[in-house]
Amino acid sequence: MKTATNHLLSVLAAFLLAGITSYAADKLPDIIPQPQSLELRKGSCRVAGIQINCDDAFGEDVRGIIAAFADRLKTVCGKESTVAYPIGLRKSAEKGNVKGMVIIMNRALGQEEYVMDISAGKILIYASAAPGVLWGIRTLQQMLPPEIYRNAPAKVHLSVPCCLIQDKPRFKYRGVMLDCCRHFFSTDEIKRQLDVMSIYKCNRLHWHLSDDQGWRIEIKSRPLLTIAGAWRAEEDNPKYGGFYTEDEVRDIISYAAARGITVIPEIDLPGHMMSALTCYPELGCTGKGYEITNRWGVYKDVLCAGNEAVYAFLEDVLTEICDIFPSEYIHIGGDECPKDRWRECPKCQAKIRELGLEDTAGATKEQRLQNYVTARIQAFLAGKGRKIIGWDEILEGELSPGATVMSWRGSKGGIKAAAAGFDVIMTPNSHCYFDYAQSPQLDKEPKGITRKPERAITLEKVYSMEPCVNMDAESAKHVLGVQCNLWTEYIAANDHLEYMLLPRMIALSEVQWRPAGNRDFDAFKTSLQHHQFRILDILGVNYRKLD
Repeated sequence: MKTATNHLLSVLAAFLLAGITSYAADKLPDIIPQPQSLELRKGSCRVAGIQINCDDAFGEDVRGIIAAFADRLKTVCGKESTVAYPIGLRKSAEKGNVKGMVIIMNRALGQEEYVMDISAGKILIYASAAPGVLWGIRTLQQMLPPEIYRNAPAKVHLSVPCCLIQDKPRFKYRGVMLDCCRHFFSTDEIKRQLDVMSIYKCNRLHWHLSDDQGWRIEIKSRPLLTIAGAWRAEEDNPKYGGFYTEDEVRDIISYAAARGITVIPEIDLPGHMMSALTCYPELGCTGKGYEITNRWGVYKDVLCAGNEAVYAFLEDVLTEICDIFPSEYIHIGGDECPKDRWRECPKCQAKIRELGLEDTAGATKEQRLQNYVTARIQAFLAGKGRKIIGWDEILEGELSPGATVMSWRGSKGGIKAAAAGFDVIMTPNSHCYFDYAQSPQLDKEPKGITRKPERAITLEKVYSMEPCVNMDAESAKHVLGVQCNLWTEYIAANDHLEYMLLPRMIALSEVQWRPAGNRDFDAFKTSLQHHQFRILDILGVNYRKLD
């Protein structure tokens, strides 16, 4: 029977609320984010020990995905799923001669699109590229009992219902930002978050690697950044912090890529640079008085925009960043850069005169100086085949074509940027700042940045987000996607990090994947309670329980 997805969710909720808490193959599949289209049929397909046949036209990236899934099946059920890449598989499969799970290339589908046709004894997954294959596999895994995520054998019946799924994401950019500067998190913890992100089809990790409170990535041409810039004094630890070596970063990038996730680094400039200024004081306007502390907020000391040594420094850093990270985008921050020092600095004022910058109704000459910094770095990175992302402050003054704006101070910056023809990533602090409390009952939440109950960002509020609000159709085309941000000023431990992220990240995955007006919050909560939380428990990940 063919049913609209929101109706499927309602029926699922009815089943579960009636007391059906364990998975059965003849019941509606429990999938988050919900597919765009799902047609349920009679019967089921047993997956334990199933043979996997993959079109030999696919490359090594798809072979890695298939091998990982086959290993998972064997680990959980104890039966080996053999993998083969037969020539001419498409014709055999279309004639119905192939039993097992078959992946067939179909170039008519988008990069992340897939079609899954499940019948008794056979599962066909159609895709054109590795991302589509991976998301099809992720959907298949979610249709199995949660025990499929165990790293040990489990006595469980591995079957999936017969159905036809046609699916693709609404947005191509589905991000999570992790701040490792205010507090440092191990590579093991980052990998745990990548595992969860991949389950829910998030595909971008925005990795915040430099800030006033610490520099977190090895830059071999500027060794002081990690010798001195990665550490600060805390009350109970005179040397608190840490950094990621180049090899550790490459390992994270590889681990993420195998899970369909691109890692985008952020080197925040020209503000939020106290860790760099402490190491190289000559890069600041005053040249002295810099210190890495555990105090949060915005510092007046920033890079000196009139000093050519600053650009040599940034080019050294960004050259190594580009050598390490294969991502199309490099995030250059651009937020919260006070102009106090620039107004007083002879070098900055000389640069302003050299460039002929003046105050206008739209921006001060110092704001236009930041436009110059942004444009110069943008051009440098373009020479390396990269694009920039910046926080919405980069819109102040004039922004060069080709930049992407990350709208964080509400949605206004994104609306303005999209209307002007810039690509946009929506991450408004009204819905996507996961360092904010999850309940207006602040006394029951961990200590954090939220001071007023009305600023809490609840699970329901995240789920209700519409990224393209107040945009016309043409502007909406410039919205690349949606991202949640987890700033860690008040988050120092792994369990706290996970508690703030989950389950709000799962709610956001539906916003990132599903079209507007096609979501059911009550059914979503039921799915969390009876299926998704069981997955998180098996993974050993902390999360906030439902109220």
